[in-house]
Amino acid sequence: MRADQLIVNVNVYNSYYKRFELNNVAVLDGRFMYVGPGGPELIQADEVIDARGRYMIPGLIDIHLHIESTMVTPTTFSHGLIRCGVTSIVAEPHEMANVFGLEGVQEMMAASRETTVNMFYAIPSSVPATPMETTGGSIEIEDMDVLLATGEIICLGEIMNYVDVIRDPECKTNQILQHIRRNYPDLVIEGHTPKLLGLDLHRLIYAGVDSDHTHQSIEGLQARISAGMFIEIQEKSMTPEVMEYLIQHDVAQHFCFVTDDVMPDSLIQRGHLDHIVRKAIQMGMRPEDAIYAATSTPASRMKMTDRGSIAPGKVADYVLISNLETLAIDQVYKNGRKAYDDYEPYKQERMTGQFPHHFYNSVQLDKLTAEDFTISLSDPKVRDTANQAEQDSFNCRVMMVKDGSTFVEEHIAEVQASSGELEWEDSGYGQIATFERYGVNGNRAHGLIGGDTIKRGAIATTYSHDNHNLLVVGRNREDMILAANTVISSQGGFCVVEDGKVLSHLELPVGGILTEEPLAVVSHQVKELRAAMLSLGYVHYNPIMSISTHSLAVSPALKITDHGLIDVNAGRVVPLVVE
Repeated sequence: MRADQLIVNVNVYNSYYKRFELNNVAVLDGRFMYVGPGGPELIQADEVIDARGRYMIPGLIDIHLHIESTMVTPTTFSHGLIRCGVTSIVAEPHEMANVFGLEGVQEMMAASRETTVNMFYAIPSSVPATPMETTGGSIEIEDMDVLLATGEIICLGEIMNYVDVIRDPECKTNQILQHIRRNYPDLVIEGHTPKLLGLDLHRLIYAGVDSDHTHQSIEGLQARISAGMFIEIQEKSMTPEVMEYLIQHDVAQHFCFVTDDVMPDSLIQRGHLDHIVRKAIQMGMRPEDAIYAATSTPASRMKMTDRGSIAPGKVADYVLISNLETLAIDQVYKNGRKAYDDYEPYKQERMTGQFPHHFYNSVQLDKLTAEDFTISLSDPKVRDTANQAEQDSFNCRVMMVKDGSTFVEEHIAEVQASSGELEWEDSGYGQIATFERYGVNGNRAHGLIGGDTIKRGAIATTYSHDNHNLLVVGRNREDMILAANTVISSQGGFCVVEDGKVLSHLELPVGGILTEEPLAVVSHQVKELRAAMLSLGYVHYNPIMSISTHSLAVSPALKITDHGLIDVNAGRVVPLVVE
C-alpha cells in the first residue's frame, strides 16, 4: 500500500476512547489513511517520520473568536495560530462588518482563502449592535442570504440582543432567527446569554439560540446544559469551581474551549487555544479530556465531520508534542504537510495591499480643535430640559471605570459651569468624547469619566467596539486634540499623549481597526501601548480592552456612542446633566 507519509512510533490520541495508543499513522492526499500497528513492511511511503514516542493530537479547533481582536489581518493571524497548533477556526467578523457592512465580511473571507489555517466564517447577526449608534455598515437579512450562497458560512454568529429576542417578537433579531430557521434549518446558531436563567433562558433556546460563550457560574452552567445548550468555555470562565464541575461530571459532549478575544502580545507570549488547554491541564483536567474539548467537541458543534480526530478519512491536521503535561509543541502539520517546526526559523514577511483601496481611507474626519472638546450646556445631548436657566453647577452623570471588568458604572457628581459650558478640566474628572467618523451624519457626544481610568494626558482610538467611531478620553483638551488628530492622520489606531508628547502610536489603517504589520511587530507595539496607558494612571488588567468597550452599548451600565450617553440597562439615550 502506498502513502505520502508514514509516522511511526507515535502515541496517537484516539478521540473515541479519549486515550493515547502507540501506533503508526499513514497519510494519503492530505488525509489520514491508516492508524494501527502496521509499519514500513505494510505501507510504502514517500516520507517516513520517526516520532520517537512523542504524542500526536489533532489540530486544535477554535469555534468562537474575532480576528479583529488581535488587530491583524487573516494572513498574519494564521501565522500566529499555526505555531500554537491551531489549524481550524470559526471567525465572526462583526467588527469589520460595523465598518464596511457586507463588503467588510466578504473581504475578510477573501483574505482568508489562501491562509494555512482553515478559516470558516460566522455571519455577524448584530450589526449594528444597537440602534443607538452610527456605524459604517450594517448586515441585513438579504446580506445574510448573499453570504450563505457562498457556501463558506458555517454558522450564524452570536445573538447578542437577547433582551429583544425575549420581549419583542417583531424585533430585527427575531426576524433574522425566523428567517434562518425557516430557510436554513441546519445552520448552527450561536448565542451570547450572560446571567440568563429560568423561563427567559428557555425562551431564548426555543427561539433557536442554543450555545453560550459568556462568563459561566455553576448555576448558569447547570441550567444551560440541562436545557440542551452547548457551552463554550473561554478563559474568564475557567474558575476553580467551574473547572472542578467540568472535571467531575459527565458533560464532555456539552462543552468546548474557545478564546473569543486574544491581544497580539498575549498571542506571542502565552499562545492561543493551546494556552487554554494547557491551563485546563494545570487546573487538574486530564490531558485527554482537555484535548477532547479543543478538537472533537468543537468539530462536532460546527458539524465539521472531516476533522477533529485522527482516523481514516479525516483531514490530516495534527500536532506532535514532546511533553503532554505542558503541551510542548514540536511540529504542526496541515493537510499532511509540515507547517511549523519549533527547531526551524519561523518568520513572517510583511504583506501590504491585502484589501481594496478604500479600506485604507475609512476615517472621514477633519482635524479637531479646542472647540470640539467644549461641553456646551446648549447641546441637547448634554442637557435636554426646556429649562435653560443659568446655574453655577450641575449634577452630571460620570462613567466610572472599574478594574477587573469592562462594565462601567454610573456616578452622579456636581460639576461647576461658566459661560454656558461645563468646567470639566477643573472637575476632578476627565472628558470622554466620541465622533462619528464615516461621514454619515457628523454626530458627536461628550461625557465625563472617572474611576480606574487615566489621571493625566489623553488617549484616542478608532478601535472602539462595536461602532469604531473615534473615541477620545483625556484630562486636558490640548492632549486630547493631539491624540485625536494623530489617529485621524494615520487613518485609525491608538494614540497616547502626555504634556503635548506622543508616548505611543499604534497605526491601524485597515478599516481603522487592523494593521498589516507582522505579528511580532504588532505585539511589541501593543506592549508599548499598554505600558503608555498605564503610565497615565490607568488601573486595569487590560486597559486596551477597557477603553475599547466604553462605546459598547450592550455592555452595562453607562456607555457612550455618537448618539450620546447610553443607559444600557434601560436601553435608552440619557443626557449628561441630571435635572
